[in-house]
Amino acid sequence: MSDRYDTIVIGAGILGLATARELLLRRPDTRLAVLDREPAVARHQTGHNSGVVHGGIYYTPGSLKARLAVDGARRMREYCQEHEIAYRECGKLIVATDASELPRLEELQRRGQANGVPGLRRVDGGGLREIEPHATGVAALHSPKTAVVDYGAVARSLAQDVTAAGARILHDTTVLRIADHAASVDVHHAGGVVSARRGVVCAGLWADRLARAAGAPRDPVIIPFRGAYRELRAEHAHLVRGMIYPVPDPELPFLGVHLTRGVHGEVHVGPTALLVGARDAYRLMRVVPRDLATTLGWPGTWRVARRWWRTGAREALWAIRPSTLAREAARYVPAIEPGDLLAGPAGVRAQAVARDGTLVDDFLLQRHGNVVHVRNAPSPAATAALALAELIADRCEA
Repeated sequence: MSDRYDTIVIGAGILGLATARELLLRRPDTRLAVLDREPAVARHQTGHNSGVVHGGIYYTPGSLKARLAVDGARRMREYCQEHEIAYRECGKLIVATDASELPRLEELQRRGQANGVPGLRRVDGGGLREIEPHATGVAALHSPKTAVVDYGAVARSLAQDVTAAGARILHDTTVLRIADHAASVDVHHAGGVVSARRGVVCAGLWADRLARAAGAPRDPVIIPFRGAYRELRAEHAHLVRGMIYPVPDPELPFLGVHLTRGVHGEVHVGPTALLVGARDAYRLMRVVPRDLATTLGWPGTWRVARRWWRTGAREALWAIRPSTLAREAARYVPAIEPGDLLAGPAGVRAQAVARDGTLVDDFLLQRHGNVVHVRNAPSPAATAALALAELIADRCEA
């Protein structure tokens, strides 16, 4: 085994694998290794999400999210078609339930059109019921090309691309620190050291920790938010044909409680968004002392809590009492009743929070020496992965 490479990519989620593939496409003879702490790919955010391929409606025009989501969705569709991965364009409705939400709906329409979202149109109450017969509202935005996919399957396919190109994926390899020298990078892990000319860190929930281990600034810090879904009983899955979303709060990076038909036909309701005590808190009560200490010791955490405590209390109620989550969903699909929701999957969002309490909204890349750090890449990073990988590769080669 060679311990010397041209490039080391840390993180075998969809973004790390897409970046490795992009670098190999550009330079097929490059010696590349992907390091990951887990025994298989896509064990965290990539494998714990709703599978939505976002259309690019929500994001501020000109932002990286706006530019890369639309391009990334197109590339994701083409990649899935080429590799025979299930990809279903079931469409999305963003529903205004009363007149007070119409100005925000109009703003979303303006953003979506500025971002080039294909087929985006506004419909009235009757029009939305033609698309989703069991939904209700005064108006909606319809994005017919919004799709669902199994991102875990995409990541596994990308991993095959990477290994077929001659690169290595080293699992069970927890990175401890990164030593950045004048012309090389040493990556210290539990089993030893590997070296390369350059590195890329796509570590998601551990992105800030590895950035600090490489000597990069501490700010921002990853704060873990657990998102839990409930699943609509199979006999009631017909109530949702595609995706039904609320008009979101523009000041929060979360999209609110929504209903999503997955690629396998299941309907998820949620998610909640709870601050948790571990970066892998797929079980609600899991606590990792180091993770909790980092969260509580970061000034930005307390500033977020002071500003959004009412929102946090509501999210906690939805998580503790599924009947309240069902009532929220019934605002959009009145036929849903409290007993219709079963336990569903959960994921943890790696949300970067600045010292001043700002929830970092856009993708954030930082170059420090010979290493490019992806410091913030929450949703729609999976949607944008193939396009974002190009930008990361550009930064890496600069």
